[in-house]
Amino acid sequence: MSELVSGSSRYSPVFAYQKQLTMIDFRGHLSALFFTSGCNFRCGFCHNAELMASKQNGFSWERLERLCINFKDNWADAITITGGEPMLQKQLPELVEFFRNYSFAIKVDTNGSCPRMLQTILPIVDYIALDVKSSLGRYSELTGYDKTSTLQESIDLLKSAQVDYEFRTTIIESFHTESDIKGILKIINGAKRYVLQPFVPQPHLPERCFRQTKRTSPETLKKYAQWAKSFAEQVIISGNE
Repeated sequence: MSELVSGSSRYSPVFAYQKQLTMIDFRGHLSALFFTSGCNFRCGFCHNAELMASKQNGFSWERLERLCINFKDNWADAITITGGEPMLQKQLPELVEFFRNYSFAIKVDTNGSCPRMLQTILPIVDYIALDVKSSLGRYSELTGYDKTSTLQESIDLLKSAQVDYEFRTTIIESFHTESDIKGILKIINGAKRYVLQPFVPQPHLPERCFRQTKRTSPETLKKYAQWAKSFAEQVIISGNE
């Protein structure tokens, strides 16, 4: 096993993985998808709510090594680290370096609440996707998180970074007003890439009201994408097939 982890904890930050490779999570790559546990947000529409609990023991590094070899043998060229919130993991830099030993391109998903960790890993990752949930004034309504200065700091870090990145928002028609969208566009102004994706109701969502909320319409996504063209170099509508 790599010398990188020979003196570290027996367990990696990885708590779960998706067996099937994906070409959706990291555009342009055939990616393996790994999950960390624990999140400091409480979004009622979260599709990974089972990972929102406190941090749990992850896979051993030996098991993770076997998975990397298997994915490599099946033509994966990238790793996406998601959660939960990966930036809460103190071992995240170690995890990224572990995956890089297998020559994978590395993407990390984040809610933007941990700018110090984000700054730490920027030199060693290839792509960051940062969720901008709402306008800053309504963040706590949607996420239960109100330290919005950290979000702005993370957004500003990415705007000035050399690494490739995207900001993205899941549009919920019953929550996001036109004023909210304008507030989001104001804080991401000058972004390299902005992705709008539809809210999709599921029976397992944490809050009952979201289980019954309708899927975002293509018309709404197109309208807000048109607005966003003045604020980002590239605007993408994702997941509306």
